[in-house]
Amino acid sequence: MQALVIDKPGRFSVESVPDPTPGPGEVVVRVGAVGICGTDVHIVDGEFPPTPYPIVPGHEFAGEVVALGGDAAGVRAGDMVAVDPSLFCGRCHFCAIGRGNLCENWAAIGDTVDGAMAEYVKVPAANCYRLPGHVSAAHGALVEPLSCAVHGFDMLPRQLGSHYLVYGAGTMGLLMLQLATASGAASVSMVDINTGRLEVARTLGADAAATSADELGRPEGWEIVIDCTGAIPAIEDGLSRVRRGGTFQQFGVAAGDARAAISPFRIYNDEITIVGSMAVLHSFGRAVDLLAEGVIDADTMITHDFPLTGFDEALRTFRAGAGRKIQIRPGRR
Repeated sequence: MQALVIDKPGRFSVESVPDPTPGPGEVVVRVGAVGICGTDVHIVDGEFPPTPYPIVPGHEFAGEVVALGGDAAGVRAGDMVAVDPSLFCGRCHFCAIGRGNLCENWAAIGDTVDGAMAEYVKVPAANCYRLPGHVSAAHGALVEPLSCAVHGFDMLPRQLGSHYLVYGAGTMGLLMLQLATASGAASVSMVDINTGRLEVARTLGADAAATSADELGRPEGWEIVIDCTGAIPAIEDGLSRVRRGGTFQQFGVAAGDARAAISPFRIYNDEITIVGSMAVLHSFGRAVDLLAEGVIDADTMITHDFPLTGFDEALRTFRAGAGRKIQIRPGRR
């Protein structure tokens, strides 16, 4: 089969590699679509420490089950599935207390083992979630990022009628916007320095969208502020916009050595809660349901698709901040 192989940081090519064979409890999925996200870019650049090389990337994907190993329960050949890439060890302290996303032996399909930027990929059957018939593979590949956003909401103190401020109108920010709107927010405002994204945010339900929170006219602040950028200026500004008694969520991924200035007195005096959200936890099945029920505008979220041989162009498009979700379609020639 054909697969995109990253030999080492900065070097990748489409190569012919052996077809995967499912072992016990595993299935092989013919990949219909796989999304590109920031983690893939970090892997290409050698900035994601858990990744060994060479590796086939791709952790946001959906496709058709075409082969089953022994004891592969819960799915059948021909099923269209989205696949949770999480590979929790099940033995460490965090797995034992139900916090597998913090697994001490964390691993993931496409991040630490070969992933879905290939015609076929081998995965645990237990990680497969059947998609309803009306959900395409392209839409199904949105389930993984949506499941991260669902986990993010699990970490928030939700109260009907809260006012939300989201920094970053890229894929994750727009998913958080749509979930907040569907969860009874009184208003959702968006901030992004890319003006081209602001109109999309308005189309998807933002009550206000601007390049600076100063333009939004809410001096008292917001009950919930979510950073989806990982950019220090946005994080520091967002922390200053939280209303007294409110919550700031760090959802975007900052560099490991990044540092942001905070006011400990304000956190104490205003009883500000700061919470993180990392990856997927008990949220994949709910993301399938939300997508199937149309809570997310999947057509608007997907803007580009490329064949495997177009990965270089797809990567340039992603780095340029053009569009929203960019996908690779391995079966496309």
